[in-house]
Amino acid sequence: MTLTTENPQSSVEVVAFTPLISDFYGYESLLTEPEKQYIVKLRAFLEAEVRPIMNDLWTKAEFFPRHIVDGLAELGLFGQSYPETQQFANSATFRGWVALELARVDASVATLVGMQNGLVMGSIAVAGSPKQRAEWLPRFASGELLGAFALTEPLSGSDTAQGLQTVARREGDHWVINGAKRWIGNGSISDVTIIWARDAEDNQVKGFIVPTTTEGYSAKRIENKQALRIVQNADIVLTDVIVPEENRLQGSKSFRETAAVLRLTRAEVAWAAVGNSVGAYEAAVEYAGSRIQFGKPIGSHQLVQELLAKSLANITASIGVVTRVSDMLDEGTQRDEHSSLAKEFTTSRMRETVAWCRELFGGNGIVMDYGVMKYFADAEAIYSYEGTREMNTLIVGRAITGKAAFV
Repeated sequence: MTLTTENPQSSVEVVAFTPLISDFYGYESLLTEPEKQYIVKLRAFLEAEVRPIMNDLWTKAEFFPRHIVDGLAELGLFGQSYPETQQFANSATFRGWVALELARVDASVATLVGMQNGLVMGSIAVAGSPKQRAEWLPRFASGELLGAFALTEPLSGSDTAQGLQTVARREGDHWVINGAKRWIGNGSISDVTIIWARDAEDNQVKGFIVPTTTEGYSAKRIENKQALRIVQNADIVLTDVIVPEENRLQGSKSFRETAAVLRLTRAEVAWAAVGNSVGAYEAAVEYAGSRIQFGKPIGSHQLVQELLAKSLANITASIGVVTRVSDMLDEGTQRDEHSSLAKEFTTSRMRETVAWCRELFGGNGIVMDYGVMKYFADAEAIYSYEGTREMNTLIVGRAITGKAAFV
């Protein structure tokens, strides 16, 4: 079986499903056969197309070539969550494994898919009208449009529910938006950006579908970023941007809808954190078997085995957490505190794991040729976005005590 993309030199050979060495308790066995076969195709594409170029792109801070985006779209990665665009019925656990598989090769490609499929299409799926879903979701799913999700602002990050300063003012059959956004993934290269702004009349947060060619919309890439360097984060300035009422997400009435989008995607970010740990762990295991010191592979030394065992324990515990949270999403019982605990736990364990794996490489670990340094650096971005550890801890703390301690 082969999967061909628009890259004329690519012919991806698909092989039989093989469990990951990091899946110590065999959680992948919970996937259905169609889900497993999809994972096989995804792995083949990532190994053939993404892994060979990712270190060079990361070093140069360049975005993926178009054939990568087209290949991801052909695989159905943009839209697998939604009835209008999904290629086959699947579970939240499967979608989590997809995020893990993406991040174990490259966290930037996982972030790209998470933004397009989760934040951008998720905003339309959660808060859009049936007409908006039918009009926009297929265009994003096909890769025709590349999207961005603009919530964070220069002076408003963790407090966006109350501190959002971008303002939308209704004027007849259109809205006028003024404000600024920061750290917007894909913001400088997107075709369409979902802008979240506070309604000047009722002070509630609403979402807007904004083509980036709209007059008054400007984006500038953030330079000198040292994590997720392939992702093109941007500062966005909105100056009297006119958006027709038909482009307002018709179901967005307050921050509640924004939070619903984040609840859906936060759990997948937790899965991506596990994937980033897995990528570093796999690199460490391979290096431990090939690096010779004192006349034998370093993997035969006790302290090296300790680093690997601790890393595997973190990964195994994290997979258990995210698997249960995904089950709860399918059951309809997942709440904010559940996804927040998963994100806080997995990203904290990821930070430990990638540090231990980088340590195993010694001085070689800081050279991009060995791969582990990218996982180490990218962990810092995953640790912070979609809710910092501190904010997610407070969400869980509120659920425990019944008292909010955000300020």
